[in-house]
Amino acid sequence: MDRVEQIEAAITSLPPNEYRRLVDWFRAREQGRWDDQMDRDSATGRLDELFREAEGEAVQGLVRDWPSAK
Repeated sequence: MDRVEQIEAAITSLPPNEYRRLVDWFRAREQGRWDDQMDRDSATGRLDELFREAEGEAVQGLVRDWPSAK
């Protein structure tokens, strides 16, 4: 059994409250990784074209608030 299989087995045996803690930890970790990647992409200019496109669409009135302000 490799490490991943051992981890999977351990996760399967967790009681619900500990499983929930693990899920919450993993989601926060993944969100942090996503934020870090977006920061790197933004700093290197990889998102500049997307920003220009969104600004152009906003000027044309093609952008709306989300969620909508109803």
